[in-house]
Amino acid sequence: MSERQTTSYLIRRFAEAGIRPDTRHGQNFLIDLNLLGLIAESANLSDNDVVLEVGTGTGSLTALLAKSAAHVVTVEIDATLHQLARESLAAFENVTMLQQDVLKNKNLLHPDVLQAVRQPIQEGSASHFKLVANLPYNVATPIISNLLSTDIFPTSMTVTIQKELADRMIASPGTKDYSALSIWIQSQCEVQVVRVMPPSCFWPRPKVNSAIIHIEPQAKLRERIPHPDLFHTFVRSMFFHRRKLLRRVLLSAYKGQFTKSDVDRILGTLGWRGETRAEQLTVEEMIRLFQTVREELRTLGHS
Repeated sequence: MSERQTTSYLIRRFAEAGIRPDTRHGQNFLIDLNLLGLIAESANLSDNDVVLEVGTGTGSLTALLAKSAAHVVTVEIDATLHQLARESLAAFENVTMLQQDVLKNKNLLHPDVLQAVRQPIQEGSASHFKLVANLPYNVATPIISNLLSTDIFPTSMTVTIQKELADRMIASPGTKDYSALSIWIQSQCEVQVVRVMPPSCFWPRPKVNSAIIHIEPQAKLRERIPHPDLFHTFVRSMFFHRRKLLRRVLLSAYKGQFTKSDVDRILGTLGWRGETRAEQLTVEEMIRLFQTVREELRTLGHS
């Protein structure tokens, strides 16, 4: 294992296979073996965990995870890399390898992936589900966001992502990084940035810094949100025009359902002025707005 996932090893393996890293699939391989170990360590795996890894690569992280977890489901979209990893992981009986896209579409994970994760849990070999991966940059947001909407809610997510994305997840109201993603993640999870990594930690080198983050969903936080899927859609609609006044955003999002007086009544109930913007609201205030909007819709007979 010590030689895998180093620059020389990757260059040699890719040359032998006659391939190059595919930028379309976000293939940037972590070449610092200590950081691979840190990812696995931060996930705090046990023999009661089933792990989903997205981006098998050459299988180096997969092997580390398989040594501690009850089962690992690893997904690789690239057929050649999938085959290379299959050779490296042949000795592990607790690894399920899938060669496919992890996403059905931008809002849904592929049902075959979810079923592969669900199966060890249903069979009783594990009871906790964790995401652990060096995530391809181009699918990091939909994977993390959508996992919070599945019926197999993750115990934790320990992943490498763009530092810019990590900044958005932990951003505070009124800052440039504060977004719908900030609210969606913080409304349900505690987020910790474990390590910031420069481009030199990867091959090929990306153009941006990266970060290892550890996300722990909290049941007590999620219980505050009625209908999480609807809340997710609602938050995204509130940030569709983030600089517009909240009054105009609500009128646009609920065109034909709310009049100006309806929106003014909602804002007045919450004690907010007409100059309020979505980017100024805390997570708790956004949840209150969501609940108040739903109550107003029911009062008006729209839901």
